[in-house]
Amino acid sequence: MRLRRHSAEHGEGSHCIDLAPMLDFVLNLLIFFIITAVFVKELGLMVNRPQGVQEPVKSEGDAGSIPIQITANGEIYVDNRVVDLRAVRPNIERLFAVNPKSGVLIITDKNAETGVLTQVVDEVHLGGIYNITFTTSN
Repeated sequence: MRLRRHSAEHGEGSHCIDLAPMLDFVLNLLIFFIITAVFVKELGLMVNRPQGVQEPVKSEGDAGSIPIQITANGEIYVDNRVVDLRAVRPNIERLFAVNPKSGVLIITDKNAETGVLTQVVDEVHLGGIYNITFTTSN
């Protein structure tokens, strides 16, 4: 009995720390930061595209590929001739019939719209060619 009084007098029973007030404080901080946080939604990715050209590329008649160029203002050149987007497929089919082993070389400008490039690739696929190479020229 005497040991108990002695231990109680020196406060040995109060060695543990009461964590309840600290948990309340941390919970309040968490709620505060959640409420005041600014949630930013990224709508897209920034892509650094390589430099392109402004003038159509003068091809030397490379038999291994059919050149298609897309300029910054959306003009499409197939085999160094300006064509409409709807005329890409017939031109590709015609050039592919001449050389069935050929692929397509798409040369695009840095500022060309990605949507035009995607539509041109779709037209090339519809023309029957799946061997496509992408590049830019300075």
